[in-house]
Amino acid sequence: MRTLRGPFVERALWAAGLLLIAVYLGVRGYGELMRRSELRRFDEARKAASVDRAPRGDLAPVPKAAPAPPSSAAPALRVPDAVDTRLWSPQRVRGYEESLREETGHPLAVLRIPRIGIEVPVLDGTDEAKLNRGVGRIEGTALPGQAGNLGIAGHRDGFFRGLKDVAVGDAVELETLDGTEAYVVDDIRIVDPDDVSVLKPTSSPAITMVTCYPFYFVGSAPRRYIVRARRAGGP
Repeated sequence: MRTLRGPFVERALWAAGLLLIAVYLGVRGYGELMRRSELRRFDEARKAASVDRAPRGDLAPVPKAAPAPPSSAAPALRVPDAVDTRLWSPQRVRGYEESLREETGHPLAVLRIPRIGIEVPVLDGTDEAKLNRGVGRIEGTALPGQAGNLGIAGHRDGFFRGLKDVAVGDAVELETLDGTEAYVVDDIRIVDPDDVSVLKPTSSPAITMVTCYPFYFVGSAPRRYIVRARRAGGP
C-alpha cells in the first residue's frame, strides 16, 4: 500500500496543479477580451460622436471650409495585444474578473503612459467595480477634455502599479471623443490620505493621478502617491 500510495498522490497533485493553471489562464484570457471590448466601445463612441458633429445634407450650407470627414479625425484607438498583470496582486486579478460581470458604463477616455506601459480606460466614478475594471475620475474634478484639474484614481496593485516607475518628464496621453491631448509629468509626491489639496482646480489643464502608497504593503496603505501631469505646451 505504501508503494502504491506515493505515485497516486503525486499524480493527483500534478493533475490539480494543471487544473489550477488552466483556470488561471482562462480567467486572464477572458479578462483581456473584456478589457479590449471596453476600449473598442470607447472607439465606437468616439467615431459616432464624430459622425454626429458632421454637417447634415438637409442643412443650409455654411460660408466656410467644410470640416474634414470623420475618417481623417483622430487616429483609431490602439488596442494592445495583451495586458501584463504579472505585477498585480492575486486579489486584484480576481477583482478584475468579477468586475467584468457588472455594467460600468462607457469609458470617458483612455489614459496612456507609453514609457511604463499603462493604457487603461478612464471610467466615471471610483466605486470598486470601476476601479477593478480600469481607473476612475474622482468626483468633483474636471472632466476629460475640459480645462482644469482632472483627478484619476487607480489601485496600486492593479492598473496603477506601474506608477511606481514613472518619472518627471514622462509623456502622458489622454484620448477623448474629441481626440488625443498630450501631457507631461511635472511633479511626483507622497501625501497623507486627508490631503486633498492636490485635487484643487488648476488654471491650466492638468491630470492628477492618485494611488495608495507604499505600492507593496500588506493591508490598507497609509499614504497616497500623487503624479501630476500638465498639458504639453501649456503655461
